[in-house]
Order: sequence, then C-alpha cells, then structure tokens
Amino acid sequence: MKDNFKVKVQIKPYTLDFKFEAGTSRGVLKEKETFIIHVFADAFPGISGFGEAGPLRGLSLDDLTDFIPKTKPIIQKVENLSFSLDRQKILQAIRELPQIDRFPSLRFGLETALLDLIHGGRKKIFSCDFYDHQKPVPINGLIWMGDKDFMKRQIDQKLREGFNCIKMKIGAMDFDLECNLLEMVRNRYSEHDVSLRVDANGAFGLDEAMEKLNQLSQFGVHSIEQPIKPGNTAEMAYLCKHSPVPIALDEELIAVSNVKDKEALIEQVKPSYLILKPSLLGGIMATEEWISIAGNSGTGWWMTSALESNIGLNAIAQFASSLQTDLPQGLGTGQLYHNNFPSPLGITNGHLSYNPQKPWSIPKLFGLDAD
Repeated sequence: MKDNFKVKVQIKPYTLDFKFEAGTSRGVLKEKETFIIHVFADAFPGISGFGEAGPLRGLSLDDLTDFIPKTKPIIQKVENLSFSLDRQKILQAIRELPQIDRFPSLRFGLETALLDLIHGGRKKIFSCDFYDHQKPVPINGLIWMGDKDFMKRQIDQKLREGFNCIKMKIGAMDFDLECNLLEMVRNRYSEHDVSLRVDANGAFGLDEAMEKLNQLSQFGVHSIEQPIKPGNTAEMAYLCKHSPVPIALDEELIAVSNVKDKEALIEQVKPSYLILKPSLLGGIMATEEWISIAGNSGTGWWMTSALESNIGLNAIAQFASSLQTDLPQGLGTGQLYHNNFPSPLGITNGHLSYNPQKPWSIPKLFGLDAD
C-alpha cells in the first residue's frame, strides 16, 4: 500500500535570468532567485515530484537570504510525517506544520511537489482541462516598464500575437507617457476588442490617487491593481467606493493569513477583484480561502504567477483551470527567462497551453538528466 508513505525532500536554489531588464515601480529586475523542491519516496520507486518555492524579493514573507537553512527544520518535520494518497489530507498535513505560515512559498512548493508525486511524477497537480484535455487558459499580455519605444514595441507585439487582454505596469515613469500608451491602444481597439489592465504596485500617493484614477478612466481601463501601498485600509476602502476604475487588491492580501481577518478586509474595503498569487498567499488551501470569501462577497478574482519558473507556473495554471474561471489569468511569465526549464508550456493567441508531446527537463539540478 502506498498510503501512509514517508518522503525525502531536497531543495536547490536556481537563478532565473531575465531576457531584458524588467521594470516595475519597485525597481528593475535582472534575475530572480527561486528554489526547486524535489520529493521522492520508497513507495514510488523511480518517481519524482517537483514543486517551486519562489519568494519575491522585498515582498514575500519568506524573502530570506538564508532561505534553505531557515526552512531546514520544516523539511525535517515533513520527512517525519506519514502521508496519505488523499489530496485534502496532504494539504492539511502541510498546513499544520509548525511555523509554515512564515514560509508561504515553501508551503506552495511542498503542496505541489507532493501532489505531483502521488500523480506519478507527470507534472500533474490537479485534475483539470488544462492538463487532462489540453484546453488553453486565457492570459493577459504583460507590458513591462521601460522607455516609450520599448513599451510601445511590447504592446504592438502582444497585439500581433493575438492577446485581447493587455496588462501594463505603471507608476514609476512619467504618468502622461503611460496615459499616452493606453490612449494609443484604445484608439486602435475598443474595450470590446482589447481589455486593458494596469498595475501600479502601490506607486500612487494617497493625495494623488483619485486624480490619477479619474485620468485612467478615460481609456476604458478594465481594472487597476493596488493603486496605493498596502496597509492604508481606510484610504483603499474610499478609493474602491469612489474610483471610476475597478480596483483589484494584490499586495494588500499578502500578510493576511487568518480567515476572519481575510473576511474583515474584504468586507471593509469592498474591492472589485482580488489578485491571487499562491506563492505569496501561502499555497493552495490559503488561496482557496480567498476564493471562497470572494464568492461570498461577489468579488471577482484571477490568479497571477509570482515570476516562478515553468514548474511553479504549471502548477498555478492547473490550479486556475481546475476552478473553471473564464477571466484571463496573469500567467504569461514563462517566456521571460533565458534559462527557464524546458517544458510543455507554450503561449499561442493569448492563451497558455500544455502540449504533452514536449518533454519536461530539469537538467542536472538534482542529478536527474530529464524527467
């Protein structure tokens, strides 16, 4: 019987190199350090499960320079557990680990690695149309900050590639320039043809936010993510009530782990949407709590990767697909890196797809040539 099995866990750091300097209001990204999790068990000979813990620098609760030493006690506890084949029991066992709330990306990586293992090490995390039936997931085309020509080239490329939802990072450059770029898109495409999302990453000042939201409304913007810094709850509630542009909470959600606190935040702020990054929120069960609260309050949501490699991206795509949402997801990050892991993931006509004819490869990271 494979029920009540024990696992061994390995964690290796991996540095993802951007193909370009990726500008955000929090600075320019040139590389992304992530941690790949490998689990295996005597009960599953020759089978490996993989997950990813991908904290974001300066943002994640577990953004630590000594991530591996700090997580070692948790890994030891995982190796002492006996796991069931039941998905919910696996997730609950990880949830109950001491100190795991301090390591949200580790929790997500462990959850997905274990689910991969019990599904035979085939990179299947969820039963979903994306993996089981190769049904593509609609995604937004992400536009990074840079000079005007760079941003315009990105927009033109995304539109040529068939994206009908564009998301533009704003807040660190000249606001008039950013509005000009939005106007350029809207002059060419109606709101029916192309949906425009913007992400300020908390860049607007409290005294200027409403004025800027009014300006953005001229361009038929679908939504804006996190216009002001998190922690200004009353101010955010005011903006959500009066803004002509629907507001989505992103960074605001990261430090909230208690269910009652989650409910209280949504009740007070009343956002239009939630942006759900499982690596930052604490994994599958924690994200499902937000989705349940959103459903009860009539709040929309979509999932977004936190710049993970294809390993984490695959897990999030399957998670979103399993919930059968029709909104474009924020899952277009797999092509950002020179050295991402070869995988069946691909982007066509504004959709993320899974082609099982293309192999996975996690070269030599764990002494495994391919899997």
